[in-house]
Amino acid sequence: MQAIKCVVVGDGAVGKTCLLISYTTNAFPGEYIPTVFDNYSANVMVDSKPVNLGLWDTAGQEDYDRLRPLSYPQTDVFLICFSLVSPASYENVRAKWYPEVRHHCPSTPIILVGTKLDLRDEKETIEKLKEKKLAPITYPQGLALAKEIETSFLASNSFGCVSFVSTLTPCLLLLLSSLSPSLPPSPDSVKYLECSALTQRGLKTVFDEAIRAVLCPQPTKVKKKGCLLL
Repeated sequence: MQAIKCVVVGDGAVGKTCLLISYTTNAFPGEYIPTVFDNYSANVMVDSKPVNLGLWDTAGQEDYDRLRPLSYPQTDVFLICFSLVSPASYENVRAKWYPEVRHHCPSTPIILVGTKLDLRDEKETIEKLKEKKLAPITYPQGLALAKEIETSFLASNSFGCVSFVSTLTPCLLLLLSSLSPSLPPSPDSVKYLECSALTQRGLKTVFDEAIRAVLCPQPTKVKKKGCLLL
């Protein structure tokens, strides 16, 4: 059985722990307890392959910025989470989480996850956001963010010569890479998914896609001499 390490990051209170508990136990936790660090495990079958999925929950609070990266080594795939009803957490994907993950793990696959899908159309939630002149994050906005952060990273790579592994349709890219080793990565390589830990809508898909990003071999670009990790 193949072991896969999946680390979940994102702002505090976006639902990372609920995501993991709901997936591993089929139960939704009743109260919010800020996470420091916690681990979960699940034995699953994806595409007829048995997998032991190790899930690493992390603290999103600024107090843990120095401690959190200690969980990053040997990570096979990251879930960067934001709440669909928290525009601030959405903005922090661009400002904090993607840069942090790519700084420590420049070639690890990433799945961008919009959480709390069940609240996006809830009238009470919408009204509270309206009072602050805000609105829930739409699917096109989430998709645009996935494309934007990847394009931004690829642009920085063109100057910093950092190698990159694509996570979009990795099997196809592996084939194309064998035909053309210098083929640049796809600008759409950060996959975007939405889910609800409460209703479990889209929940299994998130983790299935995370596993597939690891199980299907991915092409790597050959590093050039003199490159710096910026």
